[in-house]
Amino acid sequence: MTAAAEPAAPFAEAPRQPDRHPDPDVPRTITAPATPGDRVFRGLLRAAGLSVFAIMGMIAFFLILRGTEALRSVGFSFFTEPKWQTQAHNFGIAAVLPNGVLIAVIALVIAVPVAISAAVFISEYAPVRLRATLISLVDLMAAIPSIVYGLWGLFFLQPRIIGLIRWMANHLGDAIPFLKVRTGDIGTSYTSSTFIAGVVVSLMIIPIVISLSREVFSQAPQGEREGAYALGSTRWGMVRTVVLPFGRGGVIGAVMLGFGRAMGETIAVALIISPNFKAITHILENGANSISALIALRFGESDALSLSALMAAGLVLFALTLLVNVGAGFVISRSRSGATTAD
Repeated sequence: MTAAAEPAAPFAEAPRQPDRHPDPDVPRTITAPATPGDRVFRGLLRAAGLSVFAIMGMIAFFLILRGTEALRSVGFSFFTEPKWQTQAHNFGIAAVLPNGVLIAVIALVIAVPVAISAAVFISEYAPVRLRATLISLVDLMAAIPSIVYGLWGLFFLQPRIIGLIRWMANHLGDAIPFLKVRTGDIGTSYTSSTFIAGVVVSLMIIPIVISLSREVFSQAPQGEREGAYALGSTRWGMVRTVVLPFGRGGVIGAVMLGFGRAMGETIAVALIISPNFKAITHILENGANSISALIALRFGESDALSLSALMAAGLVLFALTLLVNVGAGFVISRSRSGATTAD
């Protein structure tokens, strides 16, 4: 007697066929065959992008190669020695590096509020015709050579800002120690100071921060702007709750790029300062220095060891500005505005 065949399952699933009708809500990827012209253009763009890394690498290699002699001569004391006496093998950047950072910080303290305010005005408040004019003026400020800023600061700004510096030292010096002038109330005590150099450099980085911040503010989503207005917000309320939060990362990146620009400024600082090799603790007093100004002022009179020491100082400045710029790019890429631009 044969066993009875098992009854077929009444709801057995048929073999699943591949879906020939994709979901209409899922966007399709459209690709086009690359033509020879496309391949050539893509290769040129890739080569141009890689050339940036190649150039930066060659600059770093050159500075390392030329600065090795000085670094071997003094060792780690190159970073801790404040004096610059190359003939006695007693030199370092312990004074000029902090002084250069201090000039850049003063420049940022002055430039950032002015630049962000100007960027908000150009992006959100200025009439259309005036906006184009202001953008052109900002671009023109960025194109002015550094030596023009330095000459303007030396012959026009410095004689006129001494009164302000004297007032700050006399009225605020007791309450704020770093504003005190210890060399007496004479005219030369207030000239060629870290503060004046910072003011001049601030004028040079204002266009950079304005341009980058304005570009970020202009990308704030129109829907969120209109939503803020629909909820009864004023224009300033819309700017405060939509535009500024959207552009926060871009503004931080712009400020960091401005800091890198201020750190590397040479000619304007060299024209303003009275070089010294001691740590600056009173920014209104005569005397200042920076790595870039040191290189510019000492390059023509350097022997082999002195030139190697200047190259080593330039390597430190190169590494510092590179780190600042990389950090700025990282902040921008992780911000909402930077991600929107990349997309």
